[in-house]
Amino acid sequence: MTAPASMSTPPEAPAQASASDSSAAPSALRIAVVGHTNAGKTSLLRTLTRRAAFGEVSDRPGVTRHVERIDLLLQGEVAVRFFDTPGLEDAVALLDYLQELPAQSLPAHPSRTDRVRAFLSGPEAHASFEQEAKVLRALLEHADAAMLVIDTRAPVLPKYRAEMEALAWCARPIMPVLNFVRAAGSRQDGWRAALRDAGLHACAAFDAVAPFNGAETALYRDLAALLPERRRQLEDIARQLEQQAQDRQRAARLAIASALVSVAAMRRSIAAGEYADSARRDAFIHAFQQDCAAHARRAAQALLRAHAFGPEDAEAASLPQLAQRWEDDLFNPALLKEAGRRLGLGAAIGAGIGAVADVALAGLSLGAAATLGGAIGSALSGGWQPLAGKLRGRLTGTQELTAQDAVLALLAARLLALNQALTQRGHAAQHKLRAAEWEEGSQQAAQARQLTATLADALRPARAHPDWEERPGAPPVFDPGRDALTQRVASLLPAAEPETPAASPGAARQPETPAAWPGE
Repeated sequence: MTAPASMSTPPEAPAQASASDSSAAPSALRIAVVGHTNAGKTSLLRTLTRRAAFGEVSDRPGVTRHVERIDLLLQGEVAVRFFDTPGLEDAVALLDYLQELPAQSLPAHPSRTDRVRAFLSGPEAHASFEQEAKVLRALLEHADAAMLVIDTRAPVLPKYRAEMEALAWCARPIMPVLNFVRAAGSRQDGWRAALRDAGLHACAAFDAVAPFNGAETALYRDLAALLPERRRQLEDIARQLEQQAQDRQRAARLAIASALVSVAAMRRSIAAGEYADSARRDAFIHAFQQDCAAHARRAAQALLRAHAFGPEDAEAASLPQLAQRWEDDLFNPALLKEAGRRLGLGAAIGAGIGAVADVALAGLSLGAAATLGGAIGSALSGGWQPLAGKLRGRLTGTQELTAQDAVLALLAARLLALNQALTQRGHAAQHKLRAAEWEEGSQQAAQARQLTATLADALRPARAHPDWEERPGAPPVFDPGRDALTQRVASLLPAAEPETPAASPGAARQPETPAAWPGE
């Protein structure tokens, strides 16, 4: 069995922040994540830390009522400690209160930060402005800098300008993070103008639900402009995150390749007499299809783990065009017919369910055990009827069932589509993933066809090795030949990439549905 590339293990669930955060390494960067209520602060942290279970994400305002901390671990060490703060609710009234604090509660010639400290030690910090006090205390006493999360779907109102000013009174660097920039109706340009007016010229565009390509690492590199003394540390964090992204893609490709090798190696035997019994034949074929679907589910689960998602994040659910579960679609005649066309096999694939049902079904090939050494699909290029005649003549003795190349092509497309969707998915996303089918006439149709044929050819050695099938629930297969083939197939698979943002910083749009083939 080919072991997946080493991946960082998601850390344990974070504890609620206390007055002391001494458990973090002294060099760990401390960031207070602040902003108006329901701006997406917790959503941002889910994506940055790859923890879909952190906190509570809801359309209801004020869900986060206490400061909670969550750590980004790199190589087992706390690299960044984030403080998820409650939403600011009435910054306009807070500014008025800070400006009107009685002189006896302040030092001589008080600074704005002195006023904040006096407010935090006074009674109103536990009364009218309790939520605002939690935010300012986290920023002033526990953080090196703040990430100001802004929901760009909201209009720029005076209360938001007041929030920027109140946060600035803490005298900590502030990095505005423009969230939901891909949503319809995003007012990104207006927010950029408001930030400049507030003296906040550095900002980052992000989307916690569907992050842009490089947005995560760019966020840390942009912070270096505000924290020059931490520049080397921030660059190191960005490099390690880039390496983790590469590791995830390597692990994903190996998981897909291993599943393809297992399905190519699948071979099930049945006596000709039993196959002649329709009930036994149907049960035999159904069991084969279920085993194939189990390999698909196992690979999908491996992809979810590689991207730090749970099983509930991508159920093997319905396609827009089909009602069946997607792994069961591996034997859908229409889809197999399309896969066969891409393999150059014409319409024979999938049509066999009616034409020659006694010897072949959609996606399945039946052959005599004595002669079935390689892929039955390769013989189809010579014509369907000659092969049917050969098989009819050998319906004695033990028969073997295998998966056609079209099944492998369809499985590869589905798993590549899932990997692409997971790569483009933020850990704040609430919707279930739906696999997309390849689209006829797309610009990458020729590349998809070439990849399909290349994979079918590369997987042929597995046809002669039924012992290379790693059955779900069985011990893993340790075989140098299988390992080498898995590595070779993985090298043929393209790595998925997050989507690149539109060229114009103000051009907001809806996330696109990922295609079945990366880049298509």
